[in-house]
Amino acid sequence: MDLRGLCAMVVGLGASGRAAARFLASRGASLVLTDTRRDLSTADLPLAQLHLGGEEAAWLGGVDLVVVSPGVPLTSKLVAAARRAGTPVIGELELASRFIKFPLIAVTGTNGKSTVTTLISKICQNAGMKTFVGGNLGTPLVEAISHEFDLAVVEVSSYQLETIASFKPQVAIHLNLSDDHFDRYHNLAAYGRAKARIFENQDPSDWAILNREDPLVWKLRDEVKAKVLSLGRIRPSFPGAAEMWEESGLRFAIGGNYGTISLNQFRLPGRFNHSNAMAAAGAALLLNVAPRVIERTFAEFDGLPHRLQPVCQRNGVSFIDDSKGTNVGAVLEALAAVRAPIVLIAGGVGKGGSYDALRAPIREKVRLLILYGDARRMMRSDLDGTTRIELVQTMQEGVARATAEARAGDTVLLSPACASFDQFENYAARGRAFQKLVCAL
Repeated sequence: MDLRGLCAMVVGLGASGRAAARFLASRGASLVLTDTRRDLSTADLPLAQLHLGGEEAAWLGGVDLVVVSPGVPLTSKLVAAARRAGTPVIGELELASRFIKFPLIAVTGTNGKSTVTTLISKICQNAGMKTFVGGNLGTPLVEAISHEFDLAVVEVSSYQLETIASFKPQVAIHLNLSDDHFDRYHNLAAYGRAKARIFENQDPSDWAILNREDPLVWKLRDEVKAKVLSLGRIRPSFPGAAEMWEESGLRFAIGGNYGTISLNQFRLPGRFNHSNAMAAAGAALLLNVAPRVIERTFAEFDGLPHRLQPVCQRNGVSFIDDSKGTNVGAVLEALAAVRAPIVLIAGGVGKGGSYDALRAPIREKVRLLILYGDARRMMRSDLDGTTRIELVQTMQEGVARATAEARAGDTVLLSPACASFDQFENYAARGRAFQKLVCAL
């Protein structure tokens, strides 16, 4: 793809959009940069025609390519106008993939993708591979282009997959699918279709890793063109190209290659983390990494910040930061992994779905539910009758109430089931605030 002399518009100037703009400028494209926000720093932006604080279709005059940031929906005024005019619309992930010359490992799913992406990258690094890690997890993929890597491991979101055209990972992983982002998608089927695009451009030389215990993921096996490695707790009774299951560790049968990977030193709590370990190990095995390297990485891996991260103990009460639990599925996993009785702090900005799936585990394990933020009243309506519920306005008030009510043997768990944007910049800022409040007790 020759960018010299091309006029490219970047819509949305977050981390992904800024990285795309810098890359486009470095390859000789002229730029039109837009964002609906007005109060943005322009310090690290390349020379461009800049439009802030709105969207005007007239800005598309002379534009040859539109690169849209993941947070910008395809229904935005500029993007919709570009598509009507026949101007190509792609995302930063697609842009980067057209220039990447090393293998791509891509991970998607509603929950667990950050853990799996990080774990794969650490395994590959321990195997001696120079590995880029990023995508939705952090560093935009476009920043890998000017460097020499053996492979890239990227977390990819449904938002990023909406704007691919030729993106083709050599190994694509789909972990699970549950309700999320209903503020952007009409229903679970639409959200699922976006996720499934991770396999769209693969061919029989590639691998698709599918969770056979998630029926919405497993049904994709008949649609993918790549070879399938299936994952699940029980060994399947049907023949397949490759399988992994749990039996005194992680067992695998990939072609004529059989073996076991020990979980004896794997430290992450919860059965769902065994599934995450299996997905990461499966990807590594497809890259011909030795099982002993995978086991060594398992022993070294402490997990991700803000995902079931122990903070401290105080007067016999354990405090756990699961700020990354931004949807119902993630909170279900957290409640399954944490010992009862639990004082649960949840809330923030709702994503348009129901909280009903939390009723049974809350009734079983949660002694007190403290709800804060914009979604607190809707959450109380959905969860009324499960346990004692208190409403507060801020997370700071929630931590104070949890501390006052918690008794020795309790676990105070922040697992919000919501986005953070009513009171915090992102889930990490929310988690840091929680930890600071707890440590100040």
